Amino acid sequence: MKKYQPEKMKATKCPTEELSLTNCVIVSDQDFNEEKVQHLEISTSPHQKFVFSLKTYPRMAPGTIGFNLMQRKWAVISLNQELEVKAFQFNKRVDCIATITLEVDFLQKKNANSDPYDSDKMAQEFLMQFNNQAFTEGQIMAFSFAEKKMLGVTIKEIEVMDISSMKDGKGKAKRAGRGILTPNSAVIFEKAENSKLNLTGKSKSKSAYTSIINPDWDFNKMGIGGLDEEFSAIFRRAFASRVFPPELVEQIGMKHVKGILLYGPPGTGKTLMAREPKIINGPQILDKYVGESEANVRRLFAEAEEEEKRCGPHSGLHIIIFDEIDAICKTRGSVVRMTNRKDMIDEALLRPGRLEVQMEIGLPDEFGRSQIIAIHTATMRENNKLATDVNIEELAVLTKNFSGAEIEGLVRAATSTAMNRLIKASSKVEVDPDAIEKLNVTRSDFLHALEHDVKPIFDDAYKSPLSCIIVDDIERLLDYVPIGPRFSNLVLQALLWVGIKKLLVLIEMAKQIDDSHRIPKFLCILEEEGGLEM
Repeated sequence: MKKYQPEKMKATKCPTEELSLTNCVIVSDQDFNEEKVQHLEISTSPHQKFVFSLKTYPRMAPGTIGFNLMQRKWAVISLNQELEVKAFQFNKRVDCIATITLEVDFLQKKNANSDPYDSDKMAQEFLMQFNNQAFTEGQIMAFSFAEKKMLGVTIKEIEVMDISSMKDGKGKAKRAGRGILTPNSAVIFEKAENSKLNLTGKSKSKSAYTSIINPDWDFNKMGIGGLDEEFSAIFRRAFASRVFPPELVEQIGMKHVKGILLYGPPGTGKTLMAREPKIINGPQILDKYVGESEANVRRLFAEAEEEEKRCGPHSGLHIIIFDEIDAICKTRGSVVRMTNRKDMIDEALLRPGRLEVQMEIGLPDEFGRSQIIAIHTATMRENNKLATDVNIEELAVLTKNFSGAEIEGLVRAATSTAMNRLIKASSKVEVDPDAIEKLNVTRSDFLHALEHDVKPIFDDAYKSPLSCIIVDDIERLLDYVPIGPRFSNLVLQALLWVGIKKLLVLIEMAKQIDDSHRIPKFLCILEEEGGLEM
């Protein structure tokens, strides 16, 4: 933090009611240049110092500093009191607020009512009104939200983020006495004791808040497994730049990534990854009337555009999810878009500056499957309903080629099998009276579900790390014509259509095919070009 020489100033009232709601101290533009100095350290006594953000006002008398009533009450400042004032600068690498918890109540008890206050919209408005401002634990302030009654706020707890320690979207948040609010700070509202305030929404408790740019972000807590590498890559490309203050991003001339395309087979977690922001299904955009589809898209971005006009580079991150984007972006026909048919997306949309980050969300590997199984059996383990013979690592091996959704279905099927053992089917269905104690999901339940209930869509398929395809039963690719067995032209055209450039073929054919036929020659060509490793 930089040090500046203090100067003597006299405390006065805030000059206007509008300025009193900014939570800033007001000074003359002859005393401070607001472009160079944004915060002041004010000493009320040798051992009492307070940090406030400032605003300049041309009608303020030089040598005076304006405080609103709540600021004077908190800092115990009297009118006309002489104060030592000097410029103060935060270190934005370590002083940016990760989470701020606010205790809130009606400013005047006589205005108390039971009207719902949406904590999510309150958090959004708080960030817009007080962005880039200094806050201190214990500070009190007034907060004007929408057309509702004025609220009184006490800063209950502040956690700051050490940006220099961030790696793959995870960093160290620590408790701090004060910090500076940024567009990506998490704002949590808690109702004051005995308050009649009716808080709704997810921002009314710290445990319910999850931000995509939060140091505590954890896919496992969201019930999603096997996507660690994918999220690390997405964070590095799309979100890392948004953690830093806008001033720093402007200094290096960087533009944020505005579009991400998630693609891959069904059931692999694309929609789950994006379930927190606003999700729009592609077909919902379409309208039979001319121009309405375009208007529907514009309306989705209206809220973000309004905030951009108000806050400029300090506006928060808005995420809109387009699911099944291929329905509206077929070839010639801040955003995350999802599809399992990337080949059907207009190539113009995949250029840098549009859907710049393209991430395949594929089938989970063995480690990913063990994560997913652990997530879906967590409640069983916590309540001692998962038998000791169930080995998650073994199940991860047995569920090769299962998607996350299919693994979830497998756990449900195994649970149903276990419950079915406790049902007596006679003239009427009866449940074992000791079911609560006896219910236990065992290894045999999972094996039964694997054999009879849930089969993966990509049962015998295999995708190697070398981006090759292994095809079993090669006979199905052949046509028998007068000159002998040849590759089916229809199959080859289909392969070319989906963009396969190299094909690794393992042959399990009858030994009758001799060296003069076309297949071995084709394999030799592939091997020469490096497309086949035998």
